[in-house]
Amino acid sequence: MKKHITRFSLITSSAIAAAALAACGGGGGGDTTPAPQFGSLKVAMTDAPACGYDAVNVTVNKVRVHQSSSAADTDAGWTDITLSPAKKINLLNLTNGALEELGQTPLAVGRYTQLRLVLDANNGNALNNSVIVTGTSNEVSLDTPSAVQSGIKLVSSFDVLADQRVDLVLDFDACKSVLTKGNGKYALKPVVKVIPTLINGISGFVSPALLTSNVMVSAQQNGVIVSSTVPNATTGEFFLARVAPGNYDVVITADNMAASVIGAVPVSTTTSTTSLSTAAVPLSMVASAQRSISGTVTLSPASATEAAYVSAKQSFFSGPTVVVKYKGADLVSGAYTISNLPIAAPQYTVYSTARPLVFAPHLTTTPATGMYKVEASAAGYTTKSTPLVDLNVTSAVNVNFALVP
Repeated sequence: MKKHITRFSLITSSAIAAAALAACGGGGGGDTTPAPQFGSLKVAMTDAPACGYDAVNVTVNKVRVHQSSSAADTDAGWTDITLSPAKKINLLNLTNGALEELGQTPLAVGRYTQLRLVLDANNGNALNNSVIVTGTSNEVSLDTPSAVQSGIKLVSSFDVLADQRVDLVLDFDACKSVLTKGNGKYALKPVVKVIPTLINGISGFVSPALLTSNVMVSAQQNGVIVSSTVPNATTGEFFLARVAPGNYDVVITADNMAASVIGAVPVSTTTSTTSLSTAAVPLSMVASAQRSISGTVTLSPASATEAAYVSAKQSFFSGPTVVVKYKGADLVSGAYTISNLPIAAPQYTVYSTARPLVFAPHLTTTPATGMYKVEASAAGYTTKSTPLVDLNVTSAVNVNFALVP
C-alpha cells in the first residue's frame, strides 16, 4: 500500500520528452512535404479519500484522447494508452498526492479536447470494480455505469507541442463517486477531474492521538471542497496536493471532536507548499459530543443517473462558510445520514506564519454550538438549503428535500 504524501487521482504529468519521429521519404523526385511533428502524453491517477470504505477498487483498461470533443467512441482518430493487462487499483492507496502511473503515448502536435477513462466492467465472479466497507472484510461488487464500456468522459483540453510531453493527473474523488443503491449494493458514479502534475499545496501534521478517529482534512473555497485527504496513519502528516494558486479554508474533522478551521491559507504558486504545523508541534482538536442529520432527497423529475449530495455547513463571523460533513444520498431511496456532527463550536483561526496556530471557538450563530445550514444539490437541479438546524435540542434531526430543475 503506497503511503506517499499525495492524493488519489488520475494524473498526467507534464515534462519534456522526445517523441519517436519517423522521417517521411518521397518517391522518386524529392518530396518537400514536411514530416508530421509529435509530442507525447503521460497520464497518472490519484484519489481523494473515500468515506466509510477500507478499499475502493477500479480496474483501468485504457485512457483515450481525441482532438474532437464530439467524436464518438467508434470514430477514427482516437489515440489510446492501453494497459495490458488491465490494472486493478485501490484508489485509497493514492491519497496525499500519491500517483499510479497509467502510461504514455506519442501524439501528433495539436489541440486535444476529449479525454476518456475506460474501466473493465465486472464479469461474473471477477470483481474488477469493488468496495470493502469499513468494519467488514468482504469485497462487494461496485456496479459501474454503461459508460465504462466507451469510457468516462472527462472535462479537459490540452495542447501538444513538438518534442514536449504533456503530463496529466486524473483525480478520482472516491468519496463522491461511491454511492449506495439499497439492499447492500453500491454503485460507481465517477467524479473525476483532470489536474496538473506539478506538486504544490498545503501540508501539516495532526496529533497522532487523533489517528484512530477518522480524521479528514479538506481545502475549501466559498464553501466548496476543492481537495481532501486523510493523514498518514502512523505519522499524522497530510498533504493537500495540486491545487490552483489562491487562498483556501482548511477544515479538519474527526469523530468526537469539534471541527478546526484555518481561514485564508495561501498557496502562492504552482510549485509552492504552505505548511500549517510540524511533527514536533502537530495540530490538536477539542473534544465534542456529536449528533446526526438524516432524511431523504427526492428528484423531480426522477433521474436514474444523477446523484444527490447533502452538506452540513457552518459560517464564521467575518469569515468563511465551510462544509463540515457531507453525504451522498442513496440512488434508489434518496435516503442519507450525516453522522458525527459536532455540537461544540468549531475552533477557528486565520492563517499566519506564527507557530503554533492559536484556535478559538468562533461562529456567527447564538448559541454558538450545534447549528448547521443543511444544503442539498444534484447536477441539473436547483440547490436547496434550510434555515439553521439546531442539534442542541435532539440527538438526531430529520431534514427532507425535494429538488427540481
